[in-house]
Amino acid sequence: MTGNAPASSQAPKKAPAKKSNRALRNNLTAYSFIAPNFIGFCIFTLVPMVFAIGLSFCNWDGVHPVEFNGLGNFAALLKDATFKTAFVNTIVYCLGTVPLTLVCSLGLALLLNQNVKLRNFFRTVSFFPYVASLVAVAAVWNMIFSPSMGPVNMILSALGVENLPRWAAGKDTAMITVILFSVWKNMGYYMVIYLAGLQGTNPSLEEAAALDGANKWHIFRHITLPQLRPTTFFVTITLTIASFKVYDQMYMITQGGPGNATITLVYDIYNIAFVNTPKYGYASAVAMVLFAMVLIITLIQFKGSSNDN
Repeated sequence: MTGNAPASSQAPKKAPAKKSNRALRNNLTAYSFIAPNFIGFCIFTLVPMVFAIGLSFCNWDGVHPVEFNGLGNFAALLKDATFKTAFVNTIVYCLGTVPLTLVCSLGLALLLNQNVKLRNFFRTVSFFPYVASLVAVAAVWNMIFSPSMGPVNMILSALGVENLPRWAAGKDTAMITVILFSVWKNMGYYMVIYLAGLQGTNPSLEEAAALDGANKWHIFRHITLPQLRPTTFFVTITLTIASFKVYDQMYMITQGGPGNATITLVYDIYNIAFVNTPKYGYASAVAMVLFAMVLIITLIQFKGSSNDN
């Protein structure tokens, strides 16, 4: 018995070792799946973000050495008329696009959630503008809203409207044109999200309310809409961030014009960094202002959502 004691005392130590090796292999397997995405995030997002933060306090044209400038770039923003215009235009675009897209996408989802004929067809048609090429749909949109030969102005002229809008060519109507285009292109995507949210609501609550005599509006307002609050919160956050980062719609429809009527912060960053004489430090400062705006709006929305809950 004394001779077997050392062997018996060593036997229990093998099981924890096997478990630790198995846990290590499982962790390595999990990290191997995460690694490609994480490496890509670090190379293409995290490192450029950190570099941009540091560059916002410097002057650099890509050729000469980097010069530390402190808060000089941010002080220059206060005197930059183009930046002020882009700042206001970005807010106007966001305030016009987000509520209108929410209403249109939710309305479409409610309509196409009913048992109607060709429901799948209309869902596909509504979603098509989102997946279609931006270049193609922007060209079609410009043709439809052409001030001289567009069918929209032809209809308005036939109805007796004298002062026809110039749409994308007019300073007062260019932003409206871009907002309408963005709503039309994106509402199909958010309709799909709302459809998924509607599928997760409890129909028995609506049936009970209908039996108690509630009309459709009261059922929607007091039962359906509160159940869609998480979906609405997600759509609002996504739309807000996308609205602050808008660039492609402006470039394809108005090129930021006429004048600076539709220039946004991202468009201004593009012009500063790549179109005019490169000022990468100044462009990074504008990007930091945009980042701060998105962060503040997102935190406010998260705070409001937590208070509602």
